[in-house]
Amino acid sequence: MKTNPGRFFEDYRVGETIRHAVPRTLLGGEKALYHALYPSRHALHSSDRFAGLCGLAGPFDDLITFHTVFGKTVPDISLNAVANLGYAEGRWLKPVYPADTLTATSDVIGLKQNSNGESGVVWVRTTGRNERDEAVLEYVRWVMVRKFDTAAQAPDTVIPELAPVVPPEMLVVPDGLTFSRYDFDLAGEPHRWGDYEVGEKIDHLDRVTIEEAEHMMATRLWQNTAKVHFDATNRDDGKRLIYGGHIISLARTLSFNGLANVQLLAALNAGTHAAPCFAGDTISAWSEVLGKAETNVPGVGALRLRLVAQKADAPPFSLRTEDGKYAPGVVLDLDYWGLIPI
Repeated sequence: MKTNPGRFFEDYRVGETIRHAVPRTLLGGEKALYHALYPSRHALHSSDRFAGLCGLAGPFDDLITFHTVFGKTVPDISLNAVANLGYAEGRWLKPVYPADTLTATSDVIGLKQNSNGESGVVWVRTTGRNERDEAVLEYVRWVMVRKFDTAAQAPDTVIPELAPVVPPEMLVVPDGLTFSRYDFDLAGEPHRWGDYEVGEKIDHLDRVTIEEAEHMMATRLWQNTAKVHFDATNRDDGKRLIYGGHIISLARTLSFNGLANVQLLAALNAGTHAAPCFAGDTISAWSEVLGKAETNVPGVGALRLRLVAQKADAPPFSLRTEDGKYAPGVVLDLDYWGLIPI
């Protein structure tokens, strides 16, 4: 058999390392299409000149790096997934620039069969590298994957212990980054690190309605081949599930209104796709400041932010109900560190 049906839950072993195909060289086309699909407006990724004033040579948006590395892993990790469940311990380690070529590897660090015997959860730690074998991104994610043979013996349960938050001292500030010549007028807002308070909530006001063609184009851009995003016969309801990363990028783009000066992503502490999204859904977003820290680079601060995406009919600042479950309409709960001028 020359075709590849993808891996099923019983095919994974804790401790194995998976080397993912296919290397991906990123050029200006990916950058332009990314900005057209969302569109991202943070100045450091929109203008090479602005990036130069910040000491960088026009890097790609950090989420382009994330989506590219994530897409490499799909054929081996989530081609037969039921759902992508969460993220932890993510760090952006180096900027990615035009003409860089990215590859990815994943270490299987946990397995747990579900009680129904039809699927199980797989935990992997993924690392993306450039053509110089420098790590540019690392993160843990866990995925619910179907079993092919429901009679296959369940593996020993291994649930990894994961840090609830990346410590501020572990954040990597890109070499050369400086905000000493930062232009707040061109960036779009005057708000600095010191203008935000822990506990503050920001309604980003704007909304985006998801279109079928756009979400499939965005998912194809990253060579993400998961069946649930393209094949309408893969679900009983006949709907194509929106790639969770598409929602992350939409929410990050919406967050410009209120967080325009959070120019770079430094770490992904946690993330949950709380509910499925489909074409026709209209998404809004809000953020909460969870923490603040100074970095080891003068003038560069870090904000720990919760970014919540919700459907437009959900009340503002919806998160959880009294029983601790996610409130109806909440589709994404993302906890991250972002870099901002002090």
